[in-house]
Amino acid sequence: MSGNQGIMRIGEVHAQLRKHFPDIELSKIRYYEDKGLVQPSRSRKGYRLYSERDVECLREAIRLAQEEFVPLRVVRLRLIEQGLLKDVPVPSSPRHAAREALSNVVSIPVPPSTPTARPSLKIVPPSVDATVLGDQHYLSMTEFLGSTGLAPAALTQLHALGLLAPVSLGNEIVFTEIDVRVASLAQALLERGLDIRLLGSLRRVAEREVGLLDDLSAPLRSKASGLSGEQARDVTKDLAAEVGALRSVLYERALQDYLGR
Repeated sequence: MSGNQGIMRIGEVHAQLRKHFPDIELSKIRYYEDKGLVQPSRSRKGYRLYSERDVECLREAIRLAQEEFVPLRVVRLRLIEQGLLKDVPVPSSPRHAAREALSNVVSIPVPPSTPTARPSLKIVPPSVDATVLGDQHYLSMTEFLGSTGLAPAALTQLHALGLLAPVSLGNEIVFTEIDVRVASLAQALLERGLDIRLLGSLRRVAEREVGLLDDLSAPLRSKASGLSGEQARDVTKDLAAEVGALRSVLYERALQDYLGR
């Protein structure tokens, strides 16, 4: 072990993990980092530095993935629930740049806006990176705040909790229609006095359900299924609807029990 306070380089971590998982490869550690399953610090020269907690986190992640066959997105939720991993949204391309840019943009005071009517969604001109846009409709930050009623501080917190997923188009941060729906519903809860930090748990519930859907649909995505990619997606959508219906019924029953009815 090098350094002090239990700090290790990736080679030392690899050696420790091989005591429990002899076949584990060094590349797997980097892969798990890319998937957000471990969050090592960095030295001034950019080297990964792992703590004892990071090693424990990796050991549990490998165990869940290899021995219990838990999907990686669910593994991450398990690690968060066990207190081994911080609940920090995992950046994904091309939105990684948007997340970084947003942290700077939202710190800039937004001019007060008192629109008489909620602004409609605008279509960003095709000249702006059409590969990112597709046929999506977007709102600028000013339009987004005016449409949802969110305060800039609440916007920052919702983004940090992973509930909003804006995209970066040139020098502008824009928001999707789903962002608008999420923010509007969140704002209604905030107006009731809800602690905004609690909303992060709702995101984890949604991610856990998608992890279940990933398990259920895995056989459909294999070559042995005989289904085309489009057919597999259609069946997966049907599965998602059925899972959602079952979840709704279970939620209804749990709510009745909670209310004592």
